[in-house]
Amino acid sequence: MCDILHLEWTATPKTPPRPILACSGCGLSRPFRSSGRIRLNANGKRLDAWLIYRCIACDGTWNRPIFERQTIRAIDPAMLDALQASTPDFVARIEFDAQALKARAGRIEESDDIEMRKAVLRHDADWRRIAITLSLPYPTGLRLDRLLAAELPLSRSRLQALFDRQEIRIGPERKDALKRGIRDGTLITLDLRDEAERLVVGKAAIGRAAMGG
Repeated sequence: MCDILHLEWTATPKTPPRPILACSGCGLSRPFRSSGRIRLNANGKRLDAWLIYRCIACDGTWNRPIFERQTIRAIDPAMLDALQASTPDFVARIEFDAQALKARAGRIEESDDIEMRKAVLRHDADWRRIAITLSLPYPTGLRLDRLLAAELPLSRSRLQALFDRQEIRIGPERKDALKRGIRDGTLITLDLRDEAERLVVGKAAIGRAAMGG
């Protein structure tokens, strides 16, 4: 059926999660921010790698292990180059891995601030359904209902009501999908019965979207 408006929303978090650590310099628990620099230490044929974090108050340091006692031969050459150069994209993948950071630090601080880019993948003239595919270059803890409420003229309570009536469907399907953190590849389908609401939501969903190929 030729009745769909299909968009891709690329949501890029602006700020990586920060560990909350006991700072020896401050004598208090403080957030630490990534320095963007990787430190390597060779011990014979084995290598240690850490991402360096600094206290936001006193600039004290914390070494976040990337790996320890790894044989150099076992490290992919491209990865070794990225480690040695502290390549920004490689570092960002580590910085935004909140689960791995939490496993090391225990407590972390996450931001909901994202940069949103929208692209139109398909725009049928007589569209009645809106499909939104989420693309996440890096993970974020932002909840789906908060994202949709920020980008669409729908309150979180209205989103829940539409979800309960199956006018909003989310794949993969889960009963608590709206309350979970957004994930790469999530598909949101809005099949709104109210035409006026559908048009307003569709306009907001497009925003300043670029046309896809």
